[in-house]
Amino acid sequence: MPDRAGWHTARRLRWPENITPLHLPPYSLELNGIERVWLYLKERFLSHRVFKDMTAIIDACCEAWNNLLAETGRIRSLANMPWLKQVKSS
Repeated sequence: MPDRAGWHTARRLRWPENITPLHLPPYSLELNGIERVWLYLKERFLSHRVFKDMTAIIDACCEAWNNLLAETGRIRSLANMPWLKQVKSS
């Protein structure tokens, strides 16, 4: 689901006739699972820190991401939206 961010839109993009895009409403962070992942990373690993330089920022982000991946099932729990029903193909 596109969120209508400027970098997620394209004027010349043509959708196939059998696909209808569903755009997220503006400011609907709770509907975008990745926003919950970023919030977790910021709150758990990246907040209240001062970084020496850009390399330190990149290193901290990589370390935070690797720590997140080491937490089995964490991404699934953060991005889970129980009100969404998964459509199974037949």
